Amino acid sequence: MSRYAHTESARISPATSCRLLLAVIGAASLAACAQSPAGRQAASGFVGTSRQATVERPHRVAALHTRPIRRARAPVDRGNATETAAHGVASFYSDTETASGEKYDKNELTAAHPTLPFGTRLRVTDVSSGRSVTVRVNDRGPYVRGRVVDLTPSAAAALGMEDKGITNVRLDVVR
Repeated sequence: MSRYAHTESARISPATSCRLLLAVIGAASLAACAQSPAGRQAASGFVGTSRQATVERPHRVAALHTRPIRRARAPVDRGNATETAAHGVASFYSDTETASGEKYDKNELTAAHPTLPFGTRLRVTDVSSGRSVTVRVNDRGPYVRGRVVDLTPSAAAALGMEDKGITNVRLDVVR
């Protein structure tokens, strides 16, 4: 037996040693980037011209704007004391109890809206026929994508939509 016999089985192939060397070099370069002066300057508030320093966090973007960000609001018509709430598809529904706690009555002119406060009065206008009805919001819904309001069957009859099931409407908040 040779004096180097125990090292024969522990020999590393050239491909494996090349991969190991590349992994060590990659780890060293990542460690060097983490400790670079550009990274420390960006953390201290210095904004330079490097790409790393120009990347902003989403919660800090609003601080960069010179004028306040305003949400788009619906136009307000002061003469009729109405405010346009939405355009979309209306449907009608039946239920046993409303989200406001009232008992559902299919003969009342009420509606379900996802966000408006209970008691809000809405003028619902069918855009194709021009017919309108004023309803009171007392429930939540509709839970179908693309629909803006659910009406009771009596409100749907006032719009003439009971045969169609759904119709395109314009909603106006009446004050």
